[in-house]
Parts: sequence; C-alpha cells; structure tokens
Amino acid sequence: MGITGLTKAIADHAPAAIRSNEIKNYFGRKVAIDASMSIYQFLIAVRSDGQMLQSEDGETTSHLMGFFYRTIRMVEHGIKPVYVFDGKPPTLKSGELAKRLERREQAEKSMKEAQDAGDRESYDKFSRRTVKVTREHNAEVKRLLQLMGIPYVEAPCEAEAQCAALARAGKVYAAATEDMDTLTFGTPVLLRHLTFSEARKMPINEIHLDRVLAGLNMTMDQFIDLCILLGCDYCDSIRGIGPHRAMTLLREHGSLEAVLASLDKKKYTVPEGWPLEEVRHLFKSPEVQDPETIELKWQAPNEEGIIEFMVKEKGFGESRIRGGIEKLQKNMKTATQGRLDSFFKSTGIVSSTTSKRKANDKPAAKPKRGRGGGKPRR
Repeated sequence: MGITGLTKAIADHAPAAIRSNEIKNYFGRKVAIDASMSIYQFLIAVRSDGQMLQSEDGETTSHLMGFFYRTIRMVEHGIKPVYVFDGKPPTLKSGELAKRLERREQAEKSMKEAQDAGDRESYDKFSRRTVKVTREHNAEVKRLLQLMGIPYVEAPCEAEAQCAALARAGKVYAAATEDMDTLTFGTPVLLRHLTFSEARKMPINEIHLDRVLAGLNMTMDQFIDLCILLGCDYCDSIRGIGPHRAMTLLREHGSLEAVLASLDKKKYTVPEGWPLEEVRHLFKSPEVQDPETIELKWQAPNEEGIIEFMVKEKGFGESRIRGGIEKLQKNMKTATQGRLDSFFKSTGIVSSTTSKRKANDKPAAKPKRGRGGGKPRR
C-alpha cells in the first residue's frame, strides 16, 4: 500500500519533484528494484485467457516470464538492475497483513460466486485480488536471476527500506518500486512504473526527495510525520484527515505531537495504542543490510543453465528463450559503459491536474551515447 494520498500531496504541493521520463534515458544507471513488488505485478499482469501462465505440470510461470523479458528489456536500455527481496515483515505490519488476508479471502469467495454465475469478467477481476507471492515464487526468481548474471539482495526486513539504503549509500542511482514509503525510508530518487512502463504505455515517474522536502517546505522528520499522519502499512490513519488537511496541520504545528494535541477529540479520534514512536523509529532506522558490505556484480549469463531451467523444467519455447539470452549477452557488455550528465534529460513535470510540458520548458536534448567523454555514473 505505501503511504495513502502521498502521490497526490506531492503532485499538488511539490510538482517540480516529479519528472516524467522514458526508459531509454536511464542508460548507464544502476537501479535497485523491489523484487517482491515485481513478482506480484507479473503474477497479476502476465496472463493468458485471464489465467496465470502455467507449465504442463500446472506450475505458475507468469513471474518467470515477466522477470526474464522485462529484465532483458531494461538491460537493452543500458540499465543495470539489482533486485531486492523482502525478508521477515516487521511486527508493526501485522495489522496490515491481517487486512490483506481478509481482503484475499473475500475475493476468493466473490471469485467462486462469479464462477458459479458464469460471469467471466468478474471472475477475472476477483482472481487477481487473490494473488499471493509465495516462497517458491521468490526462490524460482532468485534462481533465474543467478543464471542470468543479475545480482540480487535479500533484505532482512522490508525490501523498499533496503532499496533506499542502497540508493543513499550511492550503490545505485535510484530505488524502483510502486510503494511510496520508499521515500519515507529516505531514498534520494524513486522510480515508479519502471518494470511495466512500456507494456502499459506509461512514462516512468522519477521523484526526487530533496525537491519533495523543498516543495512541501518540510524537514525530513516532518515529512516522516506527514507520512504517518496520512496512513501507512504500520499504523492506522486518523479518520477524517486527508492529504490536504494533514499538510495544513503539519505546516501549522510543526510536529505530529503538536498536531495531536491540537485536534478536536470529538471530531478526530486517534486509534487506541497508536504506535507513533515505534513507526517513526522504523522509518528512521529500518533493519537493513549495511550497503557497504554488499558487492554488486553483473556477470555473463549461464546460457545452458537458463535453457535447462526455463525450457526443460518450465516448458518455455526454446527458440524464444535463446533469443532472449542472445540479447542479454549482447547488452550486458554495453551496460558497463558510463553516461554523461547531459544524457539524462527530463521530458516534463507531472502534477495531479496536468502532465503537459510548461510553455517555457525547453525540449529535452537528444541523448548522445559515448564511451570516453564522461565520468562513470552509478
């Protein structure tokens, strides 16, 4: 879920923090990608006749197809991806996980009713809501990435927190996920829609934390308080306080304690046992691997290993898989090239009301790829 209403709050109050970009403009960039979020996306999106792809043995393969081809597509554009997998969820997330389980169970019930009624459209809709990422899905994707020569990191806790830590340490340029709380964990740059931008014909939204803070006129501590007030995965929100109201209250009072003291208790009820300090601590000091101990290596793919796994075990067509391997082999070599700062250009500024370029914005210069002229970038 991330942070309720944060995207709109940023678009309304700090629009200059959001750039709309194309995947080709990330040539030479290292990017930490939330693997668990990506698996979930692929299980929902990669389907045939409304059903997840399966091998002849009835094993789900949507996630493998998604990772194989989308990763190749990113490498074709010169991106060096590193995937980060979730570890054990924090105790504070138990309430949110219970809600998700309840919604999944309700979706399963509705799916069965739609099936009995012969309502295919409703059946497909509810079936997507029953999707759950399993340990087996994670293990299979890790095996595939290893064979492809793509590095991955196993986070001790939340993947988005580990992605943010890698970005803050300069190990990667940005964190790529749909969860807005990656900003709350402190990533300097957040990329949204990276893993499915071309498939859905969507631009990549690049959000810069320093510009968010400047546009909102807040410190990082106040921004964290804002995210908690808006509602996150770790505590319930205060009913009746939306993005605009939350922004006004934080700007007026400066801290969440002062906001809570000012609230009309008859109008706004703070949930009993609201774990403010615990959630603050989780955002400020999340459990992550020390980025300085993590070495990221992109290696040549194991062609025969991929064939054994994807073709012989999972039933994918050999010619297509070999074609993908060929692209991967070719582009993994060029992915080591550096990039020029001038190569990275925004295509516009996004707000919640318009995505058109401002009248005085200059068109982005056509990127030029070169081997020797620029300082290597992360």
